[in-house]
Amino acid sequence: MQRKGAEEARNELPDLLTAAEKGRATIITRHGRAVAALVPIGAYGAAVRQPPLLPLKGSGRGLWGGNSTETIRKMREE
Repeated sequence: MQRKGAEEARNELPDLLTAAEKGRATIITRHGRAVAALVPIGAYGAAVRQPPLLPLKGSGRGLWGGNSTETIRKMREE
């Protein structure tokens, strides 16, 4: 994965798009801090696809043990 400054990325956009078509991602930075990613569309689709929430349904009862108040109290004391 390559890193490019914002100005450099703007000037090289056609080359970066060609690289993305070939499966290579580019991180775009501004003042040395990553702000965006130019990735192949296949990688983007996999990244934004959220798993279904239906398997997580339920009340959450028992999640904190038999006595949730005591469990939370112990966690705070740690």
